[in-house]
Amino acid sequence: MSKVIWLAVADPTEHVIINTVHVYVLMVILSLLLASFPPHLKIKLYLRVADQEKDPLFWNTWAQRTLKNAITLQKLNQNTAKNLILFLGDGMGIPTVTAARILKGQLSRQSGEETQLEMDKFPFVALSKTYNTNAQVADSAGTATAYLCGVKANEGTVGVSAAAVRSQCNTTQGNEVTSILRWAKEAGKSVGIVTTTRVNHATPSAAYAHCVDRDWYSDGEMPAEAVQAGCKDIARQLFENIPDIDVIMGGGRKYMFPKNQSDVEYPGEKKHFGTRIDRRNLVEEWNNRMKNKNAHYVWNKKELLSLNPNSVDYLLGLFEPGDLPYDLERNNETDPSLTEMVEVAIKILKKNPSGFYLLVEGGRIDHGHHEGKAKQALHEAVEMDRAIGHAGLMTSIYDTMTVVTADHSHMFNFGGYTPRGNTIFGLAPMLSDVDQKPFTAILYGNGPGFKVVNGLRENVSTLDYEENNYKAQSAVPLSMETHGGEDVAVFAKGPMAHLLHGVHEQNYIPHVMAYAACIGQNRDHCMSSSGASSLSAALPSLTALLTLIRLLC
Repeated sequence: MSKVIWLAVADPTEHVIINTVHVYVLMVILSLLLASFPPHLKIKLYLRVADQEKDPLFWNTWAQRTLKNAITLQKLNQNTAKNLILFLGDGMGIPTVTAARILKGQLSRQSGEETQLEMDKFPFVALSKTYNTNAQVADSAGTATAYLCGVKANEGTVGVSAAAVRSQCNTTQGNEVTSILRWAKEAGKSVGIVTTTRVNHATPSAAYAHCVDRDWYSDGEMPAEAVQAGCKDIARQLFENIPDIDVIMGGGRKYMFPKNQSDVEYPGEKKHFGTRIDRRNLVEEWNNRMKNKNAHYVWNKKELLSLNPNSVDYLLGLFEPGDLPYDLERNNETDPSLTEMVEVAIKILKKNPSGFYLLVEGGRIDHGHHEGKAKQALHEAVEMDRAIGHAGLMTSIYDTMTVVTADHSHMFNFGGYTPRGNTIFGLAPMLSDVDQKPFTAILYGNGPGFKVVNGLRENVSTLDYEENNYKAQSAVPLSMETHGGEDVAVFAKGPMAHLLHGVHEQNYIPHVMAYAACIGQNRDHCMSSSGASSLSAALPSLTALLTLIRLLC
């Protein structure tokens, strides 16, 4: 049995119309009523385009209000950034951003298209060119080196220049490059890493490691000759290269413990046993080294949320042997959400009067796409956006620069002339004019969703295409879907955010953030209290001096 209720929303843009409040109150009441019905009734709330949208005045008023807000951006925020936050949506290409926006709205029982993501509210947007030095379509390691270390690199390598060759240990030494996390730490700031993947996965590892192979998670994954040649695994580098990283949260427990040591959470599952051949217990070593520094190691949500951040200076949280579960599959009792981890991280880091740098990765967006599971990927993106909003409430745009971007895109898209409010995971409103079968709006260019039945494309109407782990159809069969090569978006707010504009190389990002915070290479303009303005004032004099020198020579 199915019931459908049509409700016209007065105005999604908060334009002041006499009945808007009443309509939203009615929506809330209806939502509560619908939630109380038995699941088998499959009640859905549809939102019909309001009559106001048929009136040009509606769109003109909305555009004029947006224009007035844009004009105020001429008063650029040129403060020094005390705090820096980088949100990295792994694999979050522009189609993923758009689809996540629609999903966010539909989760709130809106049509979705008019919804604003938290990142949509950022005043400055740029495009980032993601290619690696040896790859047109990038991977997450080379890109992480770009947006964290400020130099482009080869695919599969982290924290080393393009002179290093993947998997060749002897090309490591002398080619190491440092990250903005290290620059911030050396400037006296607190620093943190929060991820939904392993803490020694490609994205976070570029913040602290120098490794010619992103897959060298522990010495158990390294070739013997590389270990003998003196190359260090990434887990070991996490604790040795920058020993006082203030906050580390994510997965990856098994890479920290001796080979075959059982896991604290899954003691009977061999796939989660420790992997270290050197028999070192890196967590125990960290605890011993930090025992007099208000340091805490936690491995579940209960332990994490029971901490008083005011009495914690250092935190190591490893919540899974490998990656954290997808948000749709997360155990709310034992596994923290990305938002919860970000909240604890900021509370700890912000105690430092010199400020902080925080890297936050929504890492499983990428994994969902690779598996062809668009629903998992998009819910991961919505959760990261929730974390972005929460971080915004805990900080100020006056002294905190926040950047949201992606390392690369995916072969993911949606289309098919779907009508307004069509569920993002639903069918296109027509059949294929070639094979006369329906198709979902979401499709992949390649991946595991390719399937032929009796020589023909599978009929998706016979499947539960809105199921969490449904693999959307793809054009080319692959066991794992690939990355996409197009530019990705960069959203920025806070001090010096206007420097992220136009189209830039991906390695430009940490240079801007360092400039905003007066760390790393970019300190000269901070020598006087007037900051960047003093540099601007000095330029005419400098130009005149250079002209005089040229004439004299």
